[in-house]
Amino acid sequence: MRVPLLIKENTCLRSLSLTFFLLLSLQLNALAQKSDSTDKLEEPLFKPFIERYILDELKTLRENQADLKKQTIEKITAAELNSADRAMKYTTDTTNNIFYIITIAASILVVIGWRSLSDIKRRVEQITEDKINKATTDYEKRLTELEIDLKKRTNELMKTQEKLAVTNQIQSIWRRVSIEDKIEEKIHLYDQILELVPNNVEALTYKADGLLDIGEIRWANSLSNQAIEIDPEYYLAYWQRACSNAKLGNKSEALKDLEMSIELSDLTKTELINEPMFDEIKESSKFNKILSKLK
Repeated sequence: MRVPLLIKENTCLRSLSLTFFLLLSLQLNALAQKSDSTDKLEEPLFKPFIERYILDELKTLRENQADLKKQTIEKITAAELNSADRAMKYTTDTTNNIFYIITIAASILVVIGWRSLSDIKRRVEQITEDKINKATTDYEKRLTELEIDLKKRTNELMKTQEKLAVTNQIQSIWRRVSIEDKIEEKIHLYDQILELVPNNVEALTYKADGLLDIGEIRWANSLSNQAIEIDPEYYLAYWQRACSNAKLGNKSEALKDLEMSIELSDLTKTELINEPMFDEIKESSKFNKILSKLK
């Protein structure tokens, strides 16, 4: 029984060896043929694979770009929707707050007695009109006062200008008097001054002095009285009246005027003694008494 089994095992081994050698031979032939065919090729076999790889990479890149664009659009859309929602919410809240404020204001107005917006409008218009009327009245009053004051100041200015013009004219006439030698011409110049200023005491007094020089005693006495009535403190008017009274024989009155003239001025004894108009009263004791009081 053992011998046949061994033979059978040897037969199997030979069959396996034969099969291995056949397969090896076929493999070597295939390699040889492949080597021959590779030598005959003009271009490398891996070029189509490279092209295929590049195409696959491009396809992948396009797909990735499309996915990125889709994701970007989705994110932008989501952000815009979020912003729109927030804006709508803000608008809604603001509108609600405004309505709340209006409602509260209307309630307050109703509480304090204003029943509607028309009442408010009328009240505002009335207040505005009252304010405008008051402002207009005050403005008109101030304008009237300003106009009155302006007229007053204008009149004062015109009067001042007139007075200044008259004063300048009078000074000019006085300068002419100072250089004039003829008594009659001086009297004429005094008359011009009196035409401008009828109550000019100096012109009246100096005219009286000129009239005394030409013998118009009574006229000089009248002008002296007029000058004293205008200015009772003007000593020269009393002096001229004393001279005219002395010439008219009114000795007592002349001495009284002389005393008044001395009280109002700083006349000297020499001036009284050298005055020829007092010749009629120089012998009087009262005149000598007056002289004794002077230096």
